[in-house]
Amino acid sequence: MENCIGTVPIHLKMTLTAREAAEYSNIGINKIDSMLRTPNCPFVLFVGTKKLVKRKEFEQFISEKLVI
Repeated sequence: MENCIGTVPIHLKMTLTAREAAEYSNIGINKIDSMLRTPNCPFVLFVGTKKLVKRKEFEQFISEKLVI
């Protein structure tokens, strides 16, 4: 069995980078960045100055919207 350290599939990650979230959702990276900058964004997680996307909250946010 091969050692697969560091290769967690996107759908199993707790947090995603903006690029991963864009790939995962088929939403452009600029739109993801814009959404992460909005005040009280429900799916942003700050790690220092880095912004990550909470995957489950992001999925829920997307599922409740008709227009982004």
